Amino acid sequence: MDYLERLRAVAEKFKKIDEMLSDPSIQANPSKLIALSKERSELLEIVEVYNKYSQICKNLEENFEIIRFSEDNELKELAEIEMPELEAKKVALEEEIKIILIPKDPNDNKNIIMEIRAGTGGEEAGLFAGDLFRMYTRFADIKGWSYEIIDMSEAEMGGIKEVVFSLNGNGVYGSLKYENGVHRVQRVPATEASGRIHTSAASVVVMPEAEDVQVDIDPNDLRIDVFRSGGAGGQNVNKVETAIRIIHIPTGLVVQCQDERSQLKNKIKAMKVLKTRLFDMKQQEYDSQISQQRKSVVKSGDRSDKIRTYNFPQNRVTDHRIGLTLYSLSNFIEGHIDEMIEKLKLAERTEKLNQESVS
Repeated sequence: MDYLERLRAVAEKFKKIDEMLSDPSIQANPSKLIALSKERSELLEIVEVYNKYSQICKNLEENFEIIRFSEDNELKELAEIEMPELEAKKVALEEEIKIILIPKDPNDNKNIIMEIRAGTGGEEAGLFAGDLFRMYTRFADIKGWSYEIIDMSEAEMGGIKEVVFSLNGNGVYGSLKYENGVHRVQRVPATEASGRIHTSAASVVVMPEAEDVQVDIDPNDLRIDVFRSGGAGGQNVNKVETAIRIIHIPTGLVVQCQDERSQLKNKIKAMKVLKTRLFDMKQQEYDSQISQQRKSVVKSGDRSDKIRTYNFPQNRVTDHRIGLTLYSLSNFIEGHIDEMIEKLKLAERTEKLNQESVS
C-alpha cells in the first residue's frame, strides 16, 4: 500500500534525525539543533503509530504460523481467538495512519492576530463582540497561551466596537483558524423590557502571524501618522503623540495602535499587524484558487458566511458548517470550546481524506 511505503520513509527519516541529534557538530549548532528537534517532534506521532502497526502485523503473522503449523491444539485455539481482535486493531490503525499522513497546514503552529468587530445589532452587537473577546482570551488561559491587545475601540454599556489582539502559543492558528467568519447571537438584551429575543452579529478574523521573511514592505509604500491616544478622560488621556496609524498605500490597508505609552512600541505592534494582514491577503488569494478546485466541508476563506449561532434562551451553540449543536452555551462562552474545535478538526481531516481517496 502506498501509505505504508510513506510510513516506512518517515520511520527512516526519524531514525536519521536521531543519529544527527547525537552528532557533536549538530549539538554545537543551536539553530540546527532546534530545527531538527522540532522536525523530530512533528514525526514522533507518525512513528509511534507505525511501531504499533508493525507490532500488530508481527503478532498476526505469528498467530497465523501457529494456526497453520503448531501441533499444540490449545495454543492454536488461543491464536484463533486472538485473530479477530488483532485484525480489527490493524484496520483501525490503517485508518488512523491515513489521517495522520495527510499533509498539515504549514501555518498551524504559528501565532495569530485576531480581530473581532461588532456587526449588525447596535449595542447588543458590541456586547456580543465583548463576549467573544472574553471567550477567546479565557480559552487562551486554559491552553496556557499568552495574548496582547494591539488596539481596542470600546462601545457603550461595556461592549466592544472592535478589538485587535495577538495570541501566542503552541498550535494557536491550528486551533483557532476555524473561528473565521460571522458569529450570530440570539438573546434577550438587558435593555429589552418586553423580553423579546434579538438577533445580532460580530465578525471574527483569524490570521497567522507573518514572519519578516514572508512579507517584504517597501518603506516608500507607507504613510505613518502620529496622534494622541484617545481615552476615557482625565488622567487616562495621553497628552503626548504616541498613537500610530500606518497606511499601506498600494493596498489601502490601515492599521493603528494606541495601546502602549511609547510611540516606538506602538509602531512595532502596528507593523506586525500590517505584515500579518498583507500575508493574510496573499494566503486568501491562494485559498480562493484552491477552493475552486475542491470545496471543503470546513470553509476557511469566505468570511461573509454565518458560521455559528449562539442561542442563549436555549443554552445552545450551533456550528452551521458541520451541523453540530452543543447544549452547553453557558460553559462554551466561558472559554471551554475544545469540543467544538476538535469536531471541526475531524471534519477537515475527513474531507481531506475523502479528497485524497478520490484523486
